[in-house]
Amino acid sequence: MRKNARDDPAARLGLDAGAAFGVSWTFQLDAAKGDTVPEEKKSLIKKIRSTGAMKKLMADYFNELKEAQDTGSAKIAWCTSVGPAELLRSFGFQVYFPENHGALLGASRIAAELIPAANAIGYSPDICSYLTSDVGAYLRKKTPLTPAFGLDGAPKADLLVYNTNQCRDVQDWLAFYQREWKVPLAGIDSPRNLGEITKNQVESLASQHKALIPLLEEVSGRRFDIDRLREVMESSYRCTQLWKTVLKLAEHKPSPLTFFDGTIHMGPAVVLRGDPRAEAYYKLLISELEERIAEGHSAVEDESLRFYWEGMPVWGKLRDHAETFAGHKACVVASTYCNSWIFEPLGSKDPFEGMALAYSELFIVRSEEYKEEYLARMVESYGIDGFIYHDAKTCPNNSNNRYGLPERIQETLGVPHVVINGDLNDLRMYSEEQARTQFEALVEQLHERGELR
Repeated sequence: MRKNARDDPAARLGLDAGAAFGVSWTFQLDAAKGDTVPEEKKSLIKKIRSTGAMKKLMADYFNELKEAQDTGSAKIAWCTSVGPAELLRSFGFQVYFPENHGALLGASRIAAELIPAANAIGYSPDICSYLTSDVGAYLRKKTPLTPAFGLDGAPKADLLVYNTNQCRDVQDWLAFYQREWKVPLAGIDSPRNLGEITKNQVESLASQHKALIPLLEEVSGRRFDIDRLREVMESSYRCTQLWKTVLKLAEHKPSPLTFFDGTIHMGPAVVLRGDPRAEAYYKLLISELEERIAEGHSAVEDESLRFYWEGMPVWGKLRDHAETFAGHKACVVASTYCNSWIFEPLGSKDPFEGMALAYSELFIVRSEEYKEEYLARMVESYGIDGFIYHDAKTCPNNSNNRYGLPERIQETLGVPHVVINGDLNDLRMYSEEQARTQFEALVEQLHERGELR
C-alpha cells in the first residue's frame, strides 16, 4: 500500500495523537469542532492505550479503499453494516459500509447542514438521518473523509448490496447510488418481528445469499470459492467472539470500559470482520482491559451506578454524555447497539446457513417478547441499575421505547428508566438541557431508592 502524508489523519483533523478513528471518532471530533472542554472534565474520560493501534488500522482500511478507487486494484462493494460482508470478501471486494460514513457525519456534527440537500430532492426529514446526511454529503460534495484520507467522497461502488434486516431505508439508500452510478444493486430481504427463528426462514435466507453468487462472479471476475468463504467466515467468527469478550469484560465491577468506549472500539468489528487484522486488534484491546481489571483501574472513577443504553447513540453528543455520567460516578456498562456485532452463528459448518442465521438473530428484528427476555438477561449479567432509552426521531426501528417495553421491564424487574428524545445524526431533534435533566433525574431517583453503592 502506498504511504504518503495522508497516513496521519489525526494531525490533519487537529486531533491529539491518541485520537480514535473508530465508527464514530466522536470524542476527539467534538473537540475538533471547537468545543471548549474544561481541563477538569477532560480527566473524567480515561484514554485506552490501544486506541493508537486502532487508529492506524482504521486509517489503513480507508487508505486501501482510496487505493482501490484510484488504481482499480480491487473492486469496491458497498454493504449495509449487518449484511453479507463475508460473502463479498470471499470474492476479493474491498467492502465499504455506508452506515460507518453516516455515523462519522453525525459525530463530526455536519449532518444537519447536509440533510436539507437530500430533503430538497424528495427525501423526507422523517426517514433515516444516516441516509439523508450521506446523500446530502454526496450532493454537497462535503465529507470528513476528504481531510482525513484524501477521498473526494465515499468511494464509488462497483456493486451495492443490502440486507433489510435493519430497515427498509437501507435498500432505498443504496438505490440512490444505483441511479447515480448505474451499477448493480442486490440484496437480502429479511423477515421481522421474529421470535423463534424457524428452519424454513433460515433456508429461505440462505437461498437468497446463494442467489447473489452469479452477480458477484460477474462483477468481481472471480469464480466462487467455498473454501475461501469458509476461511473468511472463520476469521469473522473469531472476530465476533473476541468482540464479545471485550464487551463481557464490562460485567466486572467496576467496569474497565464504557458504552462510549464501545462505540469507538467496535469499528474493526463493523468494517473489518473477516479480516485477521481485526482479530489482532481485539486481542490487544482485551489484554489492556484485563490489565485494568487486574490493577483495579475502572473506566469511571469510583463507579457507583451501572446503566444500560438502549437504542442508537447520539453521535454528536457522545463526549458530553460520557462526561455527564462520569461526573455522577455512573458507568454506562452495556448496550444493545454494541452487542449487535456479536454473531455466534458465523461459526456454523454451513457458511450460508451461518450468515442467514447470524443476520436474522439481530435484536432489531426480534419480537417484543424476545427483547424483554434479552434485556432481562442483560440486567442480570451486568448488574444494571437503570435504563436509558434513546427515542431516535428518524430511526423508529432502533427506538424500542415506543410500544411499552420500558414500562414492562420496569414493572417486571423493578429497574427504573428514562427516555431521551433525539436522533442519531440530526442534532436539531435533540435538547441537551432536557437530556441532561433526565439523566440527572434518573441518578437522583436511584439515590432516593438507596441504589447507590
